[in-house]
Amino acid sequence: MSQAMKIAIVDDEKDMRLSIKQWLALSGYDTESYASAADALAAIGPDYRGIVISDIRMPGMDGMQFLRALMSRDSALPVIMITGHGDVPMAVEAMRLGAFDFLEKPFNPDTMSDLAKKATTARRMTLDNRALRRELSDGGQLMKKLMGKSAPMQRLRDDILDIAQSDGHVLIDGETGTGKTLVAHALHAVGPRAAKKFVLISCSAFEEEALSRRLFGPVFAEDNFLPALEEARGGTLVLEDIETLPESVQRRLLSAINDQGSPAETRIFAICNSAEQGCTAADQLRSDLFYRLNSLHITLPPLRKRGDDILDMFNRLCDGYADDYGCEPPVISAQDAAQLLQAPWPGNVRQLMNVAEQTVLQARRGQGTISSLLMTGDDDVTSVVTTEGKPLKEYVESFEKMLIDNTMRRHKGSIASVMDELCLPRRTLNEKMAKYGLQRSDYL
Repeated sequence: MSQAMKIAIVDDEKDMRLSIKQWLALSGYDTESYASAADALAAIGPDYRGIVISDIRMPGMDGMQFLRALMSRDSALPVIMITGHGDVPMAVEAMRLGAFDFLEKPFNPDTMSDLAKKATTARRMTLDNRALRRELSDGGQLMKKLMGKSAPMQRLRDDILDIAQSDGHVLIDGETGTGKTLVAHALHAVGPRAAKKFVLISCSAFEEEALSRRLFGPVFAEDNFLPALEEARGGTLVLEDIETLPESVQRRLLSAINDQGSPAETRIFAICNSAEQGCTAADQLRSDLFYRLNSLHITLPPLRKRGDDILDMFNRLCDGYADDYGCEPPVISAQDAAQLLQAPWPGNVRQLMNVAEQTVLQARRGQGTISSLLMTGDDDVTSVVTTEGKPLKEYVESFEKMLIDNTMRRHKGSIASVMDELCLPRRTLNEKMAKYGLQRSDYL
């Protein structure tokens, strides 16, 4: 058990507090005691790293009032209520309000220890999940590649964290270049199988016989691999381009999945390239296999539907490429910003990365325009725009946010320098930064 987890003991009777403290200390728990609910409430915050054991009858704020206050702060905080013989109906009401469980006096110390173990385990999982969510929103080592603050990207991060904790197979679909393989890596990295093997197979990279052998065997003398299902045992098998899976391989894969039982020994993430009208896997796969793989589902948003993410990502990508090539990042004009926001982005994030790198290279040579880089084949960015149009005011605000963000980064958070360059009074700059969610501490 983690020694960092605490147990707050709340009881107005000193002897009872000491007895519970001694019992739990024998089980290896770190405890802290409070003689009143009010004192405990002053010390226990929303992310309290531990659980609470509280008497239900106390003078002043009683256990029920205390429980309501705790639940309003953190509904996932495990609270174990101690009740007298005649308080069982009150304990049932406490469970309805969110209590983890209750103990009726006189209780067996071993029963308390068992309950404390279950509660601290549940609390640890809750806090770890919250920490992962913060890491995602702050940009962790892997997850920071899932750039963007738009609502679709926030939902995607939440989906990754929730689905990662399950054992069900996952179908990941989205247009080309949206980052489906990155999401598969993320799902594995934040889930309970993170320490196990991660095996990735592209179904479109093999001929039918070779793919069957790579997935299921047999392994010939000249082969230097285990069958993928065996190699990924206990971990994750990722099947890219699942819609290209031949019929004979589909049958064998379905049989292998059925043989695993539940929960699956090897978890499968099936990646499908989809057009705008939807995923092709439902049309290309056997229905029984499709529904087994589609136990859980993640659809990645296309870049054109991610709003201000386009400018934010483009700026950060340009900064990164400028560092790589040892030059200054390009200055983006209002016209450039409008074209970036209105482009159809058929290649999604992958295309955005290419355009950002080429923009840096062209700027270093003092030539080229973003318009020319956004042209695809016979298409002209000035005539081909997204159908997700928005009012002019939103385009102006997107550019304004980008301009302030760029200037803040260039001056490393110096408010005075930003005010001078943008000719803005301090109050106006502060109001606009608050409006766009920009904080000076992010640039220091």
